[in-house]
Amino acid sequence: MAKLCVNIDHIATLREARKGVEPDPLWGAVICELAGANGITVHLREDRRHIRERDVRLLKELLTVKLNLEMSVAPEIVEIAHHLKPEQITLVPEKREELTTEGGLDVLGVKDLKKIVDSFKKNNIIVSLFIDAEANQIKASKEAGADFIELHTGRYASVVGEEERRKELEKLAGGAKQALDVGLRVHAGHGLNYQNVKPVAKIAGIEDLNIGHSIISRAVFVGLEKAVKEMLSLIG
Repeated sequence: MAKLCVNIDHIATLREARKGVEPDPLWGAVICELAGANGITVHLREDRRHIRERDVRLLKELLTVKLNLEMSVAPEIVEIAHHLKPEQITLVPEKREELTTEGGLDVLGVKDLKKIVDSFKKNNIIVSLFIDAEANQIKASKEAGADFIELHTGRYASVVGEEERRKELEKLAGGAKQALDVGLRVHAGHGLNYQNVKPVAKIAGIEDLNIGHSIISRAVFVGLEKAVKEMLSLIG
């Protein structure tokens, strides 16, 4: 059964709209944990558009569930992650001008990736790589020494038409199987919402679903606790 990790970046996005102190993403994380979330995900971007180092540090001290830090391979961010020591880091591609992460990490194209992965594992930090469900990327993730891959579900979430969505779901299921066959563990996320999450949650071997935007959007109308519980009811 897949478990839920809630991405709380957009609570911080709302805070940064006024450059103030509210809403506090820490309170949001506590509500998510009490509502039954298995983990909290945050993305410390190079431009600090939402989450700050202080948020990550306090979340690590506060939470009893897993803290998953999404991050680029920029040397500054890597150094910060080593200092903060979250339970898990997820390496993602990052472009300054993008509104959200636009695709999976090109594992084959990242310089010194195995060295970066090894440095985290020596620091007892679990390493996941956010990738597309492609055979060469999965193979390269295993060779880089990752513990997990997180399958990018954005294409599945955005295609129009049931047949196209079915094909994307089959790709995700095939990617999960290939990963499991080579000894990788599997997460998934991006673009998942209350309408499309069930089929992904049923894919064999997926342990965690990282979901943020749809939950925070739903929370505007029903409250964060209820929004988390509603998502849990769909994936459970």
